[in-house]
Amino acid sequence: MCMTCGCGTSHPHSHEHAHTHEHGHSHGYTHAGQKGRRLSLEQDILAENNRYAAANRVAWRAQGVFALNLVSSPGSGKTSVLVRTIEALRGAVPLAVIEGDQQTDNDAQRIHAAGVPAIQINTGKGCHLDAHAVGHAAQDLPLSDGGLLLIENVGNLVCPAAFDLGEAHKVVMLSVTEGEDKPIKYPDMFAAADVLLLNKIDLLPYVDFDVAQALTYAHRINPGVRVFQLSARSGEGLSAWFDWLRDGVDSARREMPQQSR
Repeated sequence: MCMTCGCGTSHPHSHEHAHTHEHGHSHGYTHAGQKGRRLSLEQDILAENNRYAAANRVAWRAQGVFALNLVSSPGSGKTSVLVRTIEALRGAVPLAVIEGDQQTDNDAQRIHAAGVPAIQINTGKGCHLDAHAVGHAAQDLPLSDGGLLLIENVGNLVCPAAFDLGEAHKVVMLSVTEGEDKPIKYPDMFAAADVLLLNKIDLLPYVDFDVAQALTYAHRINPGVRVFQLSARSGEGLSAWFDWLRDGVDSARREMPQQSR
């Protein structure tokens, strides 16, 4: 079990470089003699992940790749936003996607159908992607230097907050069909994110969701978070998101080491 988040018994991955972390076993409580050991295991797991994340970050910076880690609850609309993003940027920006889900390759098939390469990582009982699996998957993607790598994490607002993948930014998505108190219920995730996408705003006339209160909570947790209000269905607000992505890609290209160009 992942000691940092209490998810399943292991983290298997579905691509050919599969790697499984055996994270031990955990209960919802600890005995006095186990507490120190559990803390040590948690630190070891995160330290190992952070080493892989650092290697990913170095590799992507050398390639001028702008990598984003998209996180949210299940059903917030991450894949729909990804498809709209691909439709807008395909042909102008090299794109590739890593899809994380516990089971199925449904989302990767949607991305393939949109016309860009994608690799699916199935985590089984695991509730988040880790940097080792993502790094191996990225090596199998035909992503040109100066491209955009979009990593869609497993739908979960708890576990992925602790696991750096080497991304330039975590992007958290909240839909108006969820509660506006999500930022204060899941503060670690909203604190870790640089960008907040408030999705499904086309449904605001039909749901009881207080946008101002949601953003107040989000800025209470993370005063510097950048917010985009948008709708994958209607397209409202997407242009500002696309512009931000283009700026990020341009910055990553400019920051490429001279010898890598």
